[in-house]
Amino acid sequence: MTYSHRNIVTEQKEACQKAKQITTMCEALSITLDPIDWEHAGMYASVTVNGVPISNLLDLGQQDSDSLLRRVRMKLLEQAACKVARIRPSLRALMWSPVAVVQPQAFLSLWILTMETNERIAIAEYIKNGQRVYEHYEYNAEDRQQLTQLFGPLQTGEYSLGDRVTIEEHEQKCTGEIIYILPPGKVSTTRIHPSRGRHTILGKTYTNDTSSRYVVACNDGFPHIINQSQVVVE
Repeated sequence: MTYSHRNIVTEQKEACQKAKQITTMCEALSITLDPIDWEHAGMYASVTVNGVPISNLLDLGQQDSDSLLRRVRMKLLEQAACKVARIRPSLRALMWSPVAVVQPQAFLSLWILTMETNERIAIAEYIKNGQRVYEHYEYNAEDRQQLTQLFGPLQTGEYSLGDRVTIEEHEQKCTGEIIYILPPGKVSTTRIHPSRGRHTILGKTYTNDTSSRYVVACNDGFPHIINQSQVVVE
């Protein structure tokens, strides 16, 4: 619908209803919106959380609860990561990657945001005082116990702790040290160019169904969590 001065009353009525609907949905998700100025801006009124722009009523009015949470979460995760980076206000996130961890944890979820600078920043999502809060997850590379708390007991794999490997992730390569070994898991299906068939690494073979997983520190922020198929064999 195209809004103009001719139907401003209709727009205000719809905007008021959408503002109430979105506010109620967010409250159920433990998110408190800032006041929405639907009276002056109508359906184009900005929707913000603690001053962080999310979108406008016209856009968010089409979202269900899950997609609304996804939109808000992405913006608040990015804002929290930008505070950590402290480079420039316009810095943007290129990727939002959830981290699968053992439960229970103090946080609801853990995310790795890859910024335009390729820095990898860990942000944890908490519920505090009934509200979703996004804070930097402090990672200590020397704290083996922290990795155990996140991923469970140390496992064995074809590669060993301390091995230096080159990995490929999202068509980018980097070299780092294996600092932890995770239980075997299914090879990610989100890779653009998944490897096929059987592969030989250090004299052993494995298939695409399951793969050893490693935590690799590449000195670019939070370490990479990769399947063995992502190790580049020169």
